[in-house]
This record gives sequence, C-alpha cells and structure tokens, in this order.
Amino acid sequence: MPRDNTPILIGVGQVTEKDPELAVASSPLDLMVQATRLAFDDAGLNAAAASEIDALVVVRSFREPMRNTPEAFANALHATQSKQWIVPDGGYAPQYLVNRFSEAITRGEHQMVLLTGAEAMATGRKIVKSGAKIPWDVPSDTDPETLYDAPEMWNDHERQHGVWQASHVYPLFENALRQHLGRGLTEHQNIMGEIFSRLSEVATTSAHAWFSTFRSPAEIANPSASNRYVGWPYTKYMNAMNQVNQSASVVLTSVGHARELGVDESRWAYLHGCADVTEIWELTQRVNYFSSPAINLLGKETLSMAGISIDDIEHIDLYSCFPSAVQIACAELGIAADDPRPLTVTGGLPFHGGAGNNYVMNSIAAMVDKVRAAPASYGLVTANGGFLGRHSAGIYSTRPVEDDWVRKDPATYQPQIDNLKSPAFTETPVGEARIESYSIVFGRSNEPESGIVIGRLGEIDDPGATRFIANLPDDGALLRAMTEKEYVNAKGTVQQVNKQNIFTPTV
Repeated sequence: MPRDNTPILIGVGQVTEKDPELAVASSPLDLMVQATRLAFDDAGLNAAAASEIDALVVVRSFREPMRNTPEAFANALHATQSKQWIVPDGGYAPQYLVNRFSEAITRGEHQMVLLTGAEAMATGRKIVKSGAKIPWDVPSDTDPETLYDAPEMWNDHERQHGVWQASHVYPLFENALRQHLGRGLTEHQNIMGEIFSRLSEVATTSAHAWFSTFRSPAEIANPSASNRYVGWPYTKYMNAMNQVNQSASVVLTSVGHARELGVDESRWAYLHGCADVTEIWELTQRVNYFSSPAINLLGKETLSMAGISIDDIEHIDLYSCFPSAVQIACAELGIAADDPRPLTVTGGLPFHGGAGNNYVMNSIAAMVDKVRAAPASYGLVTANGGFLGRHSAGIYSTRPVEDDWVRKDPATYQPQIDNLKSPAFTETPVGEARIESYSIVFGRSNEPESGIVIGRLGEIDDPGATRFIANLPDDGALLRAMTEKEYVNAKGTVQQVNKQNIFTPTV
C-alpha cells in the first residue's frame, strides 16, 4: 500500500477554444479557470475544494496580459489563501513543476498544489486585427513572485548573429544531425515528414488538437504555398504552433489527503520517475549539435527512479517543437527509428498546438488520461526549454508506488553535464574554416533571406579546432544553393565586417 505522503495527480483539465466570436472569446485567465474547474470535476471535487489549495503556480504566457496573473487567478478561484507564483519562459516548466512540487508534497511542505497556464494568442491576433485593444488586463498593486530565475536563451554575441528565434536556431541541430547520420538532403527531408506525419495522425484522435487534419509525409516535407520554409530545412508544418487558445491545469496532492477528500482511487496517477537536467547552456558552447548528453542523462535518471526500462513504457509524449528535438530525444532515450509506439499522446506542438510555455501541461493531462484508461501501464512525458537546453521528464502510471517516494536531487547528477568539455570559442575569427552547421532563414515569400553558420577554424571533427558563429553574405543565390546541396563541412573563409562575422563558402 502506498505511503500517505506519496505524491499523486488527482485531477487534470484541458480547454481548446477554436474560432470563437470576439464578443464571447475567453481571455487567458478565463481559459485557466475553465481548465481548473474541469480538473476539479475530474477529481470529483467541487469548487469549494479551492480552499484546500496551498500552492498555486501559473506558467507564464508568451504575452502576459496582466500585471499579476497568479493573484487574479487565485481571486477568480477563491483560492486566496494559497501561496502564489509565476514561472518564467521555458517549455520544460510544467513537468519540472510536477517534479518539484511532488517532492514538496512528500516532504509535507504542501498538501494540495494547482498548476496551470494558458495562451489566447489566436484570439489576441483577431482583436488586434479588428483595431481594438486587448481587454484582458486585471489591475493589481503588486508584481507576482517568480518561483525561480531562468537565464537568457542567448548571449549578446549569439544574438548579434541571429540566435534568438527558435525556428531559425533549431535548424542548426537538424543540419548537423543529417550530416552526422550520413543522409542526403532529400532522404532526410522525407524522414522528417514521416515522423511528423505520425504526430498529425495522433492529433486526428484528440478532442483538444488545434489542427485535427492528417498530413501526409510528402505534404509536411515539401514546401508549398501553404507550407513555406521558415528556417530551412523546416517547413511550416514542422514548426510548433503557438497561435492557439488553449489551457491545461493539473492538481497534485498526497495519497493521505486524497483519501481525506474522498477522491476515488481510479483518479490517482503516480509519478514513478522524474529528472531535471540542463544542457551546457550557451548554444556556442555545446559539445556538438547532433546529440544531447542532457537528454541521455535525463532518460537514465528518470527510468532508474522508476525501476523500469524504456521498453516498459507504453505511452510516450516527446517534446516536439521541431523534428530535431524528436529525433535527438529518440536516439538518447533508446527509442528506435522503427519503434511502433506513437511518439505523442496529443499530436505534438505543430498539430495539437502548443500553448506557449504550457504545452507540456496538456501532454501531462493527456498522459494521465492514457494511463487511467490502461491501468498499470507506464507513460513517459519529456519537456524541453530553450534551444534543446533545459529538460524535464516524468513517468506516470496508476500502478501504486509501494516504497518511499524519493526524488533524487538534480544537483547530484547535473555535474556530469557541467563538466563536459566544450570546444574553444572565439568572437573574432579570421581565416580558413569549415561549416559545423548552418541555418537558412526564409521570409514569407518563401525566398531565403539570411543565414547563420557555426564553424570551426580547422576540421569540424577536430576537438581542438576553435569554434565561431557567423552570418552568411547577403547573396540570395548562395543562400538558395545551400538548401540544395550539403554544406556541412564545406570550406570557406571567415572575417569581421563592421564587427559582424561573415563566413563565405568557397565551394
């Protein structure tokens, strides 16, 4: 029998509001309240249960519409007795919060925790296009308390060379991965289409998916009028979709408190394993761009805590912002390319839609539904923030945790990543060099506009070769050629022009 202090998830709720009339459209606050009421209903609790909440955490929206969202949310729920926080940007946040507060519950620091978040960017865009002002502000005299700090996703030198928009940065991982695997451009493009087509197929079965239309591999892989390149080699259908109106909420408590509340055991979901790992943070300091030591360690620690192997996992939801994130996660977690298990329970960020930083709250909610429907099965959720930078994972099941629930302190294994050796780096490269990876940025006209290069002053497989970041010349023909032929490992020269590094290929 599980210990009374064992943490469990007892209620989950999701809301997706498609194409509402502006007069009745929900604000992010409305969506969070709706999702939370569904989570209470899911647990068999009435609205008065809000008085039991002693910790309330809101995942920040991409465009926070209120000065103090946690306060406004607590007031709307009549949960003002709770300790309230907001968390900064980062797609890892929902799973990290489940991990962190499960530990707080088992230690007796909290008895009932509510996690929530929302985006209403689709409605917000409509309001702006109508010429009106977005009316979602709730006045407050105070700023919210931030639960933890998060570093900037880029340093000044990286930002100067275009490292800031995820859709332009993740191609650096994809192109390095393609070359590392020895695939041709067309072959790799088709494989990306196949992987994401499988995600879209799952979305057709989800009541909460923003796009519930099946997309064939060819439809996803090949650019078209409705599927332009964004950051080559990614087409629009390979990008996370955040222009949505979505919310999800999760309620956590202990086994003992759930019994006091009368929550039926059929609603209980246990967190059997969890871990949180941060990659070497700065993009230019990564060991390479085709692997993730952090995800590898994340998988090992999560599975070890659960006492199972990856083959014991029946349900999977991998963070799917871009194809490289999925492929690298599969490789590091030991999921074969031909594994028959779906890689998502929602449809993934491009098709289910990603409510900004809160997508993983949706995947956790969907995973709880999955394991309840298949008692004693295991489900794995992974979460990612930054540029494949910060990672969290959780393994869920209705199978009880029989022993003491103990979360291993991430600080005990994080040094395995922190102590990895990064290549030497220079901000002022000059001379002959090779491309380690690159990204071609496309505009809305489906024409290439600019390029980012990470290169080496020497051979790219030489660990002693100094790394640099640069941009490509303003040459449309060259940029287009780099999407038609493999340029990873291509030779060229790099120099500084007006304090900006420019790499010019010579082949």
